[in-house]
Amino acid sequence: MIHLLILLAALGLDRLVGDPDWLWRRYPHPVVWFGKAIGFADRRLNHASDAPQVRRRKGKYAIAGLLAAAVAAGVLLDWGFGSLGFVGLALEVGVVAVLLAQKSLSDHVRAVAVALRTEGLPGGRRAVSMIVGRDPEQLDRAGVSRAAIESLAENFSDGIVAPALWYALAGLPGLFAYKMLNTADSMIGHLNDRYRDFGRAAAQLDDVANLPASRLSALLIAFGALRMAGPGAAMAALGAARRDAGLHRSPNAGWPEAAMAAALGVVLAGPRSYGGVRVQEASLNGSGRSSVDVADIENGLQIYGRACDGLALLVLLASITIIISN
Repeated sequence: MIHLLILLAALGLDRLVGDPDWLWRRYPHPVVWFGKAIGFADRRLNHASDAPQVRRRKGKYAIAGLLAAAVAAGVLLDWGFGSLGFVGLALEVGVVAVLLAQKSLSDHVRAVAVALRTEGLPGGRRAVSMIVGRDPEQLDRAGVSRAAIESLAENFSDGIVAPALWYALAGLPGLFAYKMLNTADSMIGHLNDRYRDFGRAAAQLDDVANLPASRLSALLIAFGALRMAGPGAAMAALGAARRDAGLHRSPNAGWPEAAMAAALGVVLAGPRSYGGVRVQEASLNGSGRSSVDVADIENGLQIYGRACDGLALLVLLASITIIISN
């Protein structure tokens, strides 16, 4: 139960403080260390001269070693914090909060809305380029708005719900392993010539690790829609998640994105451009409005905030249930 109480405190701390720039200008963020370890494995093991099956095998070794190191770090830190009493509890709250992303995600997405309102399309393109990988110069106002909302929904799942869930289930070892895996997927889990084989194991494991969180995130977005717009919006979000999630290229991202699309009454996903290459993708909530704009980003942020409230409420209820049962 102590993990749930720590998680509840960490969710509150992250919601209020987020990732202070002054801290990370002085010290490297933990994810930076994960990235350095992944980069080291990539340089040492991923050789273009190797046959595809060799690169796949080395990729499995790499992610297994990286996950083992993350778990070991979590175990050592857990042991160290446990020996420090209340000071250790406070430190653990801080570590967990650092590896969540409620405020930072909200800030980055809100920056897109502010830029669109104050600077127009050029400002919106510049702001959205900080959070998505698609070509910003190919986006109109609707495209910028759509990209921001999609990023909000997807990152709610893998940047907040998933790490919270893995910490609740397995403490710091589970949280560190998840963040290592998710960082590896973002760095080497690509379908290009360099990573198609070497990063395959990382990408597949990340899909598995995010499966429960993606479904839970859709439920939480529906909860946010319920609080903001009533039962009709919540039912629409749940219906779209069940109906359209499988249309997405990702086995997980479609759940929160489809739920958010229906909660806002807009169309998300569809064709987009990456590195000058046009990618055809199915639309989510295809019967919704295609004229997505700043107001939809702002409404999405309100739903997101209420979904974060729902996550904290869920953790609180689980804590109370355990206390009562004992």
